[in-house]
Amino acid sequence: MNTIDLEKLAESQKANAQVMMTLVRTAFHGMEQLSALNLAASRELFNNSASGAQQLMELKDPAQLSNVAGSMAQPNVEKLLEYSRGLYDLAANMQREITSVMEQQYSSMSQQASGLVGKGGVATPIAGDVFGAAMQQMMNASSTAFENISQMAKQMTDIVDTNVKAASSATAKAAAALTPKK
Repeated sequence: MNTIDLEKLAESQKANAQVMMTLVRTAFHGMEQLSALNLAASRELFNNSASGAQQLMELKDPAQLSNVAGSMAQPNVEKLLEYSRGLYDLAANMQREITSVMEQQYSSMSQQASGLVGKGGVATPIAGDVFGAAMQQMMNASSTAFENISQMAKQMTDIVDTNVKAASSATAKAAAALTPKK
């Protein structure tokens, strides 16, 4: 009869707690970066709005309104593009960090499970081969599923990257069209 190895159980719990702490630290770091990005964007929007309002109040000729409006739009569009890129970079970095932690944890768990399957076959000679084969098949299936999920997450990141680049290009072209020609 198998007995529970309390030391291995405690080590496993400690490792799981460390993984959770790493994920929580990553999430907090991401939230700090997001807050800083939002604060900087808000400050820049306020400054641009104040500057634009000042320019509008100084207008003496209504014909100049289109020039001022165009010159005000350009920096705001550029700041929006910069904010979008910063937001995308932040999300992509967090995804990479979390995926890295999860891959390390999965690799460690797979190695431990492989060791237990090997020991299980030796410890239980009656039907041990069937149990070992079933466990090995289950591990292979979970490895395949994890690899598929990881690959899908990477593909989604690539798709978002392509979309951000396309949106940035289109917005830059639109901003250029708004800028008055001199």
